[in-house]
Amino acid sequence: MTERQEISRAERLHTVHPRRIGLIAGWGDLPLAVAAGLKNSGWEVFCLGVRHHVDPAIQEFCADFHIIGLARMGAALRYFRRHRISEATMVGKIFKTGLLRPDLILRELPDWLTIRAFAPHFFFRSRDCRDDSLLGRVVEVFGRYGVRFLSATELLPELLAPAGVLTASHPMRAEWADIRFGWRMAKGIGGLDIGQTVCIKSLTVLAVEAIEGTDECIRRAGTLCPGGHFTVVKVAKPRQDMRFDVPTIGPLTIRTMIEAGARVLAVEAHKTILLHPAETIALANKHRLVVVATKPEDQSWQEDEQTS
Repeated sequence: MTERQEISRAERLHTVHPRRIGLIAGWGDLPLAVAAGLKNSGWEVFCLGVRHHVDPAIQEFCADFHIIGLARMGAALRYFRRHRISEATMVGKIFKTGLLRPDLILRELPDWLTIRAFAPHFFFRSRDCRDDSLLGRVVEVFGRYGVRFLSATELLPELLAPAGVLTASHPMRAEWADIRFGWRMAKGIGGLDIGQTVCIKSLTVLAVEAIEGTDECIRRAGTLCPGGHFTVVKVAKPRQDMRFDVPTIGPLTIRTMIEAGARVLAVEAHKTILLHPAETIALANKHRLVVVATKPEDQSWQEDEQTS
């Protein structure tokens, strides 16, 4: 039986279970937080953990767990159909640098569905390999076979950072200026789907996030600004698809800032996931850092913001 026939047979046998959900889990704490939140909300979680990425501890929160290769979309679809999954979410970082390895094909052994879906991106080079392009293609292919992707924040809205200064310390006037400046820069690179984070000091761009990710961007800024006390701005893309690649911060972000000498972290309210809020803010307060979640229309953007 061909792969297509196997999927078609599974589709005919499929019946929707209203409280089952699929989860594709990458690297980091976010997949664990989402799996735990879904389980606590009454969902049965059927998890596909991406090999070389997922934390095995996630199994504690799952009705079923299976490791899968990054390029095994056909196997992923068969798994979801076998477990009667019609809705899924995907969270966690995928290390895109692995896609540039010369041994990619031998390392990942893509199945036929993956090859057909991504040949324009990786073989013919007729389509680009930006995050939105690749993840959007995943969503499109799964949707074609009856698996609809939802945003983790739609399922668990409590994950999103509320608006306001979240720490005991507030930004000073010069830091508000850097936040405003950095916001424009971050939205600019986000619009190009390059990254979501910039590091700013005295209205100067120190570092821009690209394929390396937020933490490495912050570390690079620390190397370039040994005096520290710079500002990190992380925002959603102008056309952010909340089903994937939602900006996320947590204790690891704060620890990286401490290591690099950063002082202020500004994120977009209601569009940024805040992991382990109590731990994150307590750590920031301990080191007298500033964490602020804001929106363009907030009055806090005005020049007359009080200094701390």
